[in-house]
Amino acid sequence: MECLHCKGRMERKTAPFSLDRKGYHVSWDAIPAWVCTQCGEPYFEAKEVELIQKALTALEREGAALVGTGPPAVKS
Repeated sequence: MECLHCKGRMERKTAPFSLDRKGYHVSWDAIPAWVCTQCGEPYFEAKEVELIQKALTALEREGAALVGTGPPAVKS
């Protein structure tokens, strides 16, 4: 696999992921990813992106219930 940024070689490793969104900061230290051996740019596969999106959706739902801006979370 070739890096889209610098054309370096990609290796399967882990990479940090963080974002600031709607008043909160989320950070994971080691998400599985393809990481460029030359520039360090990470690329996440669809599986990891989907899991991150699910976690963020759950966080938004629970956060909204916590501050009273949305419906309470439904426990299943």
